[in-house]
Amino acid sequence: MRMTHTKTTLMKKKVTGMKVMNKKIPMRKCVGCGEMKNKKEMLRVIHTKEGEFLLDATGRKNGRGAYLCFSRDCFLKAVKNKGLERSFKQAIPNEVYEQLEKEMEQIETE
Repeated sequence: MRMTHTKTTLMKKKVTGMKVMNKKIPMRKCVGCGEMKNKKEMLRVIHTKEGEFLLDATGRKNGRGAYLCFSRDCFLKAVKNKGLERSFKQAIPNEVYEQLEKEMEQIETE
């Protein structure tokens, strides 16, 4: 398999016999640093219908999502520049940021 980069997406080229199949790799933008990365390399923060903010390492939970790199620096940048608040279109209390930071530390140690 060969990776090629286009303007907005990465494509995987898979050669099967005589055909070349392109498979789109989903890209997401980090709300902390603003860098575009592969969706699988990012951590998803979700806002559920019940009003909870949770980390979703699997990327499969229901709720509106925003993406962060797996680094504490990006999390701190997102807090400072209010990237999560912009993504969720609402103010986020400091207690939620503290809870998310603890969850992030647990994920990093696993």
